[in-house]
Amino acid sequence: MSGITTYYYEQLNKEQKKVYYAMKAGLTALEPSFPVPRLSAKELSDIYFMLRLDHPEIFYTVQFSYRSYPDSAAVEMIPEYMFAKNKIKEHQQAMTSRIKKLANAAQKLDEKGKEQFIHDFICRNVKYDKLKKPYSHEIIGALGHGVGVCEGIAKTVKILCDNLNIWCIIAISEANPEKGIKYRHAWNIIRIGGTYYHLDATFDNTLSRSEMIRYDYYNISDSQLFRDHEPVIWKMPACSDGSHSWYKEKKMTFTKQEEVRKRAAQAAKKGKVLLFQWRGGYLTRDVLDEFLKIFEEEALNRQKHAYLSLNWPQAVMQVGFEEKMGEAQMVLEEANEGE
Repeated sequence: MSGITTYYYEQLNKEQKKVYYAMKAGLTALEPSFPVPRLSAKELSDIYFMLRLDHPEIFYTVQFSYRSYPDSAAVEMIPEYMFAKNKIKEHQQAMTSRIKKLANAAQKLDEKGKEQFIHDFICRNVKYDKLKKPYSHEIIGALGHGVGVCEGIAKTVKILCDNLNIWCIIAISEANPEKGIKYRHAWNIIRIGGTYYHLDATFDNTLSRSEMIRYDYYNISDSQLFRDHEPVIWKMPACSDGSHSWYKEKKMTFTKQEEVRKRAAQAAKKGKVLLFQWRGGYLTRDVLDEFLKIFEEEALNRQKHAYLSLNWPQAVMQVGFEEKMGEAQMVLEEANEGE
């Protein structure tokens, strides 16, 4: 790999970096146990987690224990491996081959093209794993089994970016049981054209259907992302530019209801799906009711019925026009991990 971003390593102090390095050496060598400098249990746990965010190729261990001895400056780290040593090496070869093949397919694209290639690969080829198997938190889930949870998907984005020389890190937010958010969430921050953006391939994956890939969380700013994401655990680079989101770049944002009606009429006539983001002020219930009225009027003009899927926090609407009457006119989309 030629462009690995080691963001978390760079945040550590001198002693923590020694632990990080010792863990990386021991885990890379597949040692059953090895010494690392003594730090608090929380620091050791955080560094182990950070190491695997920086290096998704260390996909074969998910937890560890350690022994400490009085008056010793080190502790003995005992990693738990998911597979036997010979099996790990087989999986490493398979992952290396898979990553190389994917990177080669995108190598000649420009920076933006490489990013879209990675995003679309996730949306087309990875299914969210509701059972949350251990390997689904790692690249082997997405790249080996075609399944993943947010952590495994974010790690897959990261390792492909590393191989395509795109600066990329993994962001982690805390759970919030009061809001019904049971688990931490992971996504990526990516640097394109020298500017930092949020990229949540998991949320876009959950919204995408068949050939309609969604880009609701593609190159968005802090203010856009945190409408429906919890605060990050560790400090991240600021993503202040909201002018290069997918919908802005593709001129699929509308600020006037007349624009929405015009495009709805065109889509109903051609029998196509209308996908856009509303940026004409807050998407209130009253505004939404106006849109529903517009969509249904334009549909009826063509003897059709309108179906709206809405990502309310990001104000993204996907409208289909069909001849067959359906049960629901509007569906609120859940751009999250589900149960």
